[in-house]
Amino acid sequence: QVQLVESGGGLVQAGGSLRLSCEASGRTFSIYAMGWFRQAPGKEREFLAAINWNVGNSNYADSVKGRFTISRPNFKNTVYLQMNSLKSEDTAVYYCAAARPYYSGSSPNEYYSWGQGTQVTVSS
Repeated sequence: QVQLVESGGGLVQAGGSLRLSCEASGRTFSIYAMGWFRQAPGKEREFLAAINWNVGNSNYADSVKGRFTISRPNFKNTVYLQMNSLKSEDTAVYYCAAARPYYSGSSPNEYYSWGQGTQVTVSS
């Protein structure tokens, strides 16, 4: 099992940028696919982006395509979510999660390790 810890959240003005980090512990991090989700108060958890274990495939939700970028540098136990052109509706708790190696889909049920989340607040 891989353990995940998110960081990098905070308060930002609309139009600004943030980079979230998800640091993994566990010897087999390199063979997990990784995803980012968010959950706003009163709403369901929403898929944002995913990247498979060998960085061959990435997948984005339409709501963030062109604004958010997921990356996982080689030989590092970290996955990033670069968020640009932030909007007030991006305000939520952001989570990273791990899935089986070749999965880069959007179903939360396919992800079996989750971080504790990091708050992102975008002021208008």
